[in-house]
Amino acid sequence: MTSENISTTSSDTRKAAKTVNRRFTTAPMMEWSDSHCRQFWRLLTRDAVMYTEMVTTGAIIHGNNHERFLGYGEEEHPIALQLGGSNAKELAECAKYAEEWGYDEVNLNVGCPSDRVQNNMIGACLMGHPQLVADGIKAMQDAVDIDVTVKHRIGIDDQDSYPELVNFVDTIAKTGCKTFIVHARKAILQGLSPKENRDIPPLKYEWVYQLKQDFPDLEILINGGLNQFDQMKQQLEHVDGVMLGREAYHNPYIMAEVDNVFYERDIAAPSRHKIVEDFMPYIEEQLSKDIYLSHITRHVLGIFHGQPGARQFRRYISENAHKRGSGIEVLRTALSKVPTDTENEANRLEALARRAAFDKEQA
Repeated sequence: MTSENISTTSSDTRKAAKTVNRRFTTAPMMEWSDSHCRQFWRLLTRDAVMYTEMVTTGAIIHGNNHERFLGYGEEEHPIALQLGGSNAKELAECAKYAEEWGYDEVNLNVGCPSDRVQNNMIGACLMGHPQLVADGIKAMQDAVDIDVTVKHRIGIDDQDSYPELVNFVDTIAKTGCKTFIVHARKAILQGLSPKENRDIPPLKYEWVYQLKQDFPDLEILINGGLNQFDQMKQQLEHVDGVMLGREAYHNPYIMAEVDNVFYERDIAAPSRHKIVEDFMPYIEEQLSKDIYLSHITRHVLGIFHGQPGARQFRRYISENAHKRGSGIEVLRTALSKVPTDTENEANRLEALARRAAFDKEQA
């Protein structure tokens, strides 16, 4: 679930945002999108809505460490808590916790295909029980004033026709739920692993587009297979927003222009080096709380994706951050192995000059 955390304030001092603009959101990803990760992503985008890892209702209700499951940093707003569960009373209780802790939204997971959660009636299996989902959504709505939303697939197993998807959405929408985040693949609950369920079932973006046409008053977000910035922008011609998952983790710098493009800001995107440098004070704060360096730096490994020196950067961190007593100097040394933008440009110009001289000699 969430990591052993972070700088937070107590629940009674938190204030939830009044409105949530979901034109761009980051996906809830188990063991990836923890608070350390979200703190890092906030250096790339101020405005994107960030979703926590899924937290089960049982972990919150029966656990004895709410800070572990609900804690986050104030910098992470706007932020949504994703819940896993199907018992309406328990969902309502956990939604109250979300509101008390200042979350801007509470989201119900109806998309996770893992057999570990299916056995507890959590995740994608709930698409086969639309009224049960509706009861849970309604109970949460009655319990809190913050937005209650749902993230789901386009179908499961043999329940994979468009009319069945419409029936699911319509059943939930009748509760007053306005926001649906749709992973544009069905889930195959028997025979495929969660990883395979992210890749093997074909994407059907057109079904999500049709949902928006059939339910124009609903806010429809699209998720699944998005890995190019232009591709994400184009989605806004059909739906209200996008949710980015694995690409945000493996290539986080793709989010450097999110605020300008999706939220009409006019701010210069920071360099990759600047982002890492700006993350260092947070890392040092966490190290002072005895958090292991590797638990934080694993989230920055993709920042130089596709750039000269990226492999050396990743390798140095991977080989050294886990060692006992490792400190911020590991990240500083790793960063020194990557040329800055200025150095890259100088190298490019030098290479062009050498090529021009060679061509002149051959003429």
